[in-house]
Amino acid sequence: MSEKGLLLATTNQGKAKEIKTYLEELSLEIATLQELNTKGTFSESGKTFRENARGKSLFYSKHWKSLTLAEDSGLEIEHLKGEPGVYSARYSGPQATDEKNNRKVVALMTGVPFDRRKARFVSCMVLCERGKIIKDIKECVEGFITFEKRGLYGFGYDPLFYYPALEKTFAELKPEEKNRVSHRGRALKILKEFLLHYLA
Repeated sequence: MSEKGLLLATTNQGKAKEIKTYLEELSLEIATLQELNTKGTFSESGKTFRENARGKSLFYSKHWKSLTLAEDSGLEIEHLKGEPGVYSARYSGPQATDEKNNRKVVALMTGVPFDRRKARFVSCMVLCERGKIIKDIKECVEGFITFEKRGLYGFGYDPLFYYPALEKTFAELKPEEKNRVSHRGRALKILKEFLLHYLA
């Protein structure tokens, strides 16, 4: 298997860590945007996760000599008509943090019974090489929004996302447990299988 470089087109350290951990067995030298020498940045203005992932991957792949992986992901809550959706990371405003975003969701869901708190996490991954898309993946996982935060692991909305099959929130799952069932873990499994053949 030949050694290739893979640029993770993200500034989200939690996301970068999950992806690096999942792909560590592959012969890839993984870099992040902090190591990319470009003055331009991609503005996420797409109306869907896929639009953002495609745009981001294509943009940064033109500044990178090898593979570029971009992922856009987020939470869609049925009662909130799909919000926060593509605005998941900045749902509570320009100075958004995980804590503020979670507080906003809890407040908006006040009084909503458990059976009407359905939600899903969505992950769209796009792999490019020198300005050309070579793999496009979309995976989801269904769950419910809890009434309060639970768990100490994970990031983002993990403390509020209850996964019925394991009867825990994503933040109550250890990283290796979460990676087996999460939206991003499912997408990464497909990506890893693709890369094993692509790099051979």
